[in-house]
Amino acid sequence: MRELGTEVSRDYEGRDPVLVGSLKASLVFLADLSRAMPIVHALDFVELAGYGSAQMGGHEQIRVLKDLDLDIGGREVLVVEDVVDTGLTLNYLVRSLELRGPSSVAAVTLLDRPYRRLVDDLPVRYVGFVVPDELFVGYGFDLDERYRELPDLRLLDLSRGSAEGS
Repeated sequence: MRELGTEVSRDYEGRDPVLVGSLKASLVFLADLSRAMPIVHALDFVELAGYGSAQMGGHEQIRVLKDLDLDIGGREVLVVEDVVDTGLTLNYLVRSLELRGPSSVAAVTLLDRPYRRLVDDLPVRYVGFVVPDELFVGYGFDLDERYRELPDLRLLDLSRGSAEGS
């Protein structure tokens, strides 16, 4: 985490970025990233929910459950994601944020699955780890609101219904 925080801080030094976390899974990652960034920055959150057909890993519609509290007009925005998969949700969020007139929008993700992308032009600038197509829980990640409390990332073995150690 220190390396990622150092890289982001170096790029945003003197620019007072707004880190925008997507609730709920990115909360732990955002908190750790924020503590690893020795520069002035603000935090805010959105919560999105998809509905409709989930074919190909996406949804027909996305609705906002919680919007930003801060005005991001003219600000540097860094979207903090837990995992970027197809890119559909991140694409929707980035396009929505761009309508508010920030000076820039980029993204940082803890886990990335670029081989599953359905959207090509995502502004993912920082990646923690590229991971296989497996189900991770813990460290804020969940399955049906379970396992978020685990202190680290674990692979979920669906055949046994247990989370294997990291």
